[in-house]
Amino acid sequence: MPKINGEYAAEAAGITVKEYLLSKGYSLSFIAVELNGNILPKPEYESYVIKEDDKLEVVTFVGGG
Repeated sequence: MPKINGEYAAEAAGITVKEYLLSKGYSLSFIAVELNGNILPKPEYESYVIKEDDKLEVVTFVGGG
């Protein structure tokens, strides 16, 4: 079962990273995704299908001063 941000996410297996992110309400412009220890390039969000043993970390950028 995939693990996303430290939580198991059975619903994520078999869908693309983009589909998962949009289903969770993420704005694709303000995030970065680490996949199994490596940054996943944004162009690959549409094509990379999440596998059972994947570990993802989704980081949201927050502006401030």
